[in-house]
Amino acid sequence: MVFPRPAWETFRDKVAALPMSAAGWKRIFLGNAMDVEVDSAARVLVSPELRAAAGLTKDVMLLGMGSHFELWDAQRYAAHEAEVMAQAMPEVLQDFTF
Repeated sequence: MVFPRPAWETFRDKVAALPMSAAGWKRIFLGNAMDVEVDSAARVLVSPELRAAAGLTKDVMLLGMGSHFELWDAQRYAAHEAEVMAQAMPEVLQDFTF
């Protein structure tokens, strides 16, 4: 997950407010967070630790998710998308219109 600063602060506050029963997830979300800089070519350097944790290889996809982005390994995302498309549409989307 990649957040612009204001969205990160909102997310961080929600995670920090979770009860102790969610301490493991709090550590995952908050303990692995890193600030990054955008360089003059509009690139972001993802640390080796985060690349390994996300399974990122050479080709990646950046997906806009409203308040944040998701950064995926391209092959892993293609497999995930195929798996989602093979499932029945969730009931909550049955009456969704565009």
